[in-house]
Amino acid sequence: MRNLPDLSQLSHAQKDELIRTLWPLQQQVRELMAQMAVMQERIRHLEGRLALNSKNSSKPPSSDGMNKPAPKSVRKPGQNPNGGQTGHPGTTLRQVAQPDKIVVHDVPEHCPACLAKLTFAFVAESRQVFDLPVAKYEVTEHRTMQSICSCGHVHTTEFPEDVNASVQYGPRAQAAMVHLNQNHAVSVQRTAALMKDLFELSVSQATVVKAVQAGANLLEPSVKDIEQALAKAKVAHADESGLRVAKKLHWLHVLATNTLTWLGCHPKRGTQAFESLALLHQFKGVLVHDGWIPYKALACEHALCNQHHLRELTYLFEEQGQAWAGDMIELLEHANHQDNLNCADGKTPNYDRLAYKKEVADLRALYDAILAQAQAENPLAVSNGKRGRTKQSKATNLIARLRDYSDDVWRFMMQADVPFTNNLAEQTVRMPKVKQKVSGCFRTPQGAQNYCVIRSYCATMQKQGRNIFECLFQAFMGATPQPSFA
Repeated sequence: MRNLPDLSQLSHAQKDELIRTLWPLQQQVRELMAQMAVMQERIRHLEGRLALNSKNSSKPPSSDGMNKPAPKSVRKPGQNPNGGQTGHPGTTLRQVAQPDKIVVHDVPEHCPACLAKLTFAFVAESRQVFDLPVAKYEVTEHRTMQSICSCGHVHTTEFPEDVNASVQYGPRAQAAMVHLNQNHAVSVQRTAALMKDLFELSVSQATVVKAVQAGANLLEPSVKDIEQALAKAKVAHADESGLRVAKKLHWLHVLATNTLTWLGCHPKRGTQAFESLALLHQFKGVLVHDGWIPYKALACEHALCNQHHLRELTYLFEEQGQAWAGDMIELLEHANHQDNLNCADGKTPNYDRLAYKKEVADLRALYDAILAQAQAENPLAVSNGKRGRTKQSKATNLIARLRDYSDDVWRFMMQADVPFTNNLAEQTVRMPKVKQKVSGCFRTPQGAQNYCVIRSYCATMQKQGRNIFECLFQAFMGATPQPSFA
């Protein structure tokens, strides 16, 4: 940079010329400084987006790619020892009292040492091998009989109602195809291949699709009952996720409890889907969800998923260095721990309702104090004069949600049956996402609907400890096992 000239040596004309040269540059500097501030804010925003992952935002784990963040437990070191915890029953393989087959490895008839005859032997040790029997399909032929009376009357017997073709697949074969394709997300082509490899039964892909349609028709009444039971539940978990159907984006909607699961598919995500599927409008209990706006319009009580809040707070704390977010994480995790200790009246020997209420009040007061500090550090963005709402930062939006819906955030502490997170609904969405990854998409809306019906039934029966294959088999036999609604 050149040195500033000695102004005392300049003439009036030279000074006037210098002023005329520098004066326009002042405005350019101001404009460049304003542009630089905008660009710096844009850079911070883009860097923040690059830092988002499944651990500090609502992005799914599949979006992490090869840069998946290392697992990070929220548990504090030293709380529990490594391995199985005290009192865990374990599920190791154990010998059974009545084996199906016994192979005796007998001693020789004569002693190799002295050649004396061995007249007595006893069991020294037994070992058991658990294996599968050879599985092969069997063919049952049904024959109707006919007799002609001396009077000329012809008597002919009838086939069973479910035997209606000259050749057909039986209920176990159809149940196996539905179980593999729908419940275990095996593709149609590989399901047909597995039927051939495991049971030596050749089936076409069209046969698998036909079995799925038949299974959905049989299970639909049971799923309607599940729907009605969920509408009357005291607490239920809701979520939604994108689903490709017929090359277009549809939405999978789920509602679940600890014992019941329902899935539905609709082209729309929000209010229109809720009105069409109707179930959420019928629900009047406590709905646990992630805070998406259309859920809040439903006429029921709400509980927000605090796991979502912890992820967003983690981003603000680790990536943006906002100390209040770390305090809020510690507060919510402590509250969750206390709620687990006092989750229901009388379950903890030292449970004291009044002491618990006071502790909740103290935690809420600390919560409000942290939010007040956060608001002071993150003021609202000033309107830029454009129409519509002024865009706010992630921190500002999160603070507003935690403040405006604080009762929903803390409902897990006020009602014993309301959990801290919405993990139950998110777990319900996982298997449909696996199914979509395996198959790419559902080719028709009817195929997506069939999956929702069958998966709703299978997930419900699995939660209730039932054997899903046997349930499907009984359904194809015409006697569908019903879930418990107690």
